[in-house]
Amino acid sequence: MPTSEASSSSFSSSSPYRLSSSDADLGFGERAFSAAGAAVLSAILVNPLDVAKTRLQAQAAGVPYDLSQQHAIRCYPSCNPGGIHGSGSVCPPDCFQYRGTLDVFYKVIRQEGFARLWRGTNASLALAVPTVGIYLPCYDILRNWIEEFTTHSSPNLTPYAPLVAGSISRSLACLACSPIELARTRMQAFKESRTGARPPGMWRTLLGVLSPHRSTNYIGNLQGYRVLWTGVGAQLARDVPFSAICWSTLEPTRRSLLGLVGEEGNAASVLGANFLAGFVAGSLAAAATCPLDVAKTRCQIEKDPAKVLKMTTRQTLAEIWRKEGVKGLFTGVRPRVGRAGPSVGIVVSFYEIVKHVLHRRHSNS
Repeated sequence: MPTSEASSSSFSSSSPYRLSSSDADLGFGERAFSAAGAAVLSAILVNPLDVAKTRLQAQAAGVPYDLSQQHAIRCYPSCNPGGIHGSGSVCPPDCFQYRGTLDVFYKVIRQEGFARLWRGTNASLALAVPTVGIYLPCYDILRNWIEEFTTHSSPNLTPYAPLVAGSISRSLACLACSPIELARTRMQAFKESRTGARPPGMWRTLLGVLSPHRSTNYIGNLQGYRVLWTGVGAQLARDVPFSAICWSTLEPTRRSLLGLVGEEGNAASVLGANFLAGFVAGSLAAAATCPLDVAKTRCQIEKDPAKVLKMTTRQTLAEIWRKEGVKGLFTGVRPRVGRAGPSVGIVVSFYEIVKHVLHRRHSNS
């Protein structure tokens, strides 16, 4: 994502893929700083949609509420309290089923409090900073190198540079940050229904994942740590195509939009072009990869230790298809698309603006 897009003059007349000096001047640390800032902003703004998506997918997977604690949950006007097995006045089971994204928001706020829509934000921030700090700088550097190499050696391959660079950089980020993704998914999927109880944080969640695999044997403990990478296969199967689709759509879209802006474009129009291209690309990629996101969630919320180590992405998808059909494979697609579009738009536009500011500082100094 070169800062050359800050103005049309940065594009060479001979090649739309030629690098600009503004992009080439920035080091890995400055790219990582730009990406981390973008990731923090995005994680905070779109976390409620991530919670809604995960709750809907967990519900479809059969994650039960703790019915023994229903007396501790506040009912709301649309739910008529009734007795369950003579236990007295409680919310009926119907009040604990989500019927869509807005229903998730409504019930989480009424039953658990407004702040629970940001459940897992600390994990999202812990995940976003290293993930995007690895992902965007690596993508930038790889794409620039591939474009420069193919422009001179094989120009017909140059348009595929975003696809290849995006896939490789996303794979690196997924492998590095998979345990934090596991913690976030579990934190968002499972609900703490005990009155006054504080839900476990990221580290307690990860310790809870590890505890069934504890061993008195040092080697056994080392092998047990692989459970922290539960669902990494499904995560790679989701994120690599997501990245490939996203960047293959985003790059030509924003180059077209920036071409319309022309030399008269100011910072606001450049920001808008980046945001719009990111929004469109993120939405398309999120919709296309939703079944793989459902599979990842299923793998990561599974609590049976024996089943966890045997689950594969293919088996999980086949089981969802067999039991729930197409609807099951696209559970949570609306909040996923609603989250991914703005998230990619925010990250891309913020990243480009910060890079542009850093470059101008370099130039002035």
